[in-house]
Amino acid sequence: MAIIGGLFGFLFLLVVIIGVVASGDSDPSSTASDIVATSPSDASDAKPAKEAGTEPDAPAKEATEKPAPKKKELTQADEFKAFIAEHGTPAEKAAAKHIVKVQGADSDNGILDAADVYTDYAGGLMGPHQGDGKLLASAFADWKDSDNGLVTVYDKDGELLSNGNY
Repeated sequence: MAIIGGLFGFLFLLVVIIGVVASGDSDPSSTASDIVATSPSDASDAKPAKEAGTEPDAPAKEATEKPAPKKKELTQADEFKAFIAEHGTPAEKAAAKHIVKVQGADSDNGILDAADVYTDYAGGLMGPHQGDGKLLASAFADWKDSDNGLVTVYDKDGELLSNGNY
């Protein structure tokens, strides 16, 4: 009987590994071979050269224009914390202060969506913060929706703190 249980455990682990490997970003439409450099096709597209003697002391317009500053993109952890700050319970808000990093929240592969939440808690699954890990897993399920998602919450040492479906 133990052999059969071990066999089922091995098969489950194999399916999880295949799902993780299949979730890699393999968009064939964004390969480097698809990028083609172009140049202006005729002289009408090119900018005319400045005439000699016009505005010698004025700086070029291109030099004075600064590109608009890029909007800082939020990390997955920042987005998750913002969601909890807006929609979470007081206990979830307190637990969110311990989130260090979130990975995998932006992928949806249709096979197995797996996200990881890393915290600065200590103690692992049997430690004193296991309940906080469950709160974070529950809040993650409120934030993201998937038919087959699994979120895993880790402590600061990389030990399993909690997990849940989303």
